[in-house]
Amino acid sequence: MANQISTSNQDIINEALEFEQQKLRSLSTSDRIEISRQAKTLILGLNEIYKRKKDEQIMDIMKRLTVIKQKVEKRLKGKPLTA
Repeated sequence: MANQISTSNQDIINEALEFEQQKLRSLSTSDRIEISRQAKTLILGLNEIYKRKKDEQIMDIMKRLTVIKQKVEKRLKGKPLTA
């Protein structure tokens, strides 16, 4: 059972690292929504691992994914209207 957990942890970490390498140019709104949701899922998965291991490298990955997620969401929200 412990081997399955560590494999699962490594899968989440690998998926997060691959996600970071994605190109974020010329995305449709639905692509942006999907990226935001995927980032959130990965961050939450990494957070569960971090709670157990307290590994700073995992925290660094979470921070980088959060920046990507914030950029995508900022673009989704658009420019604020001025009165």
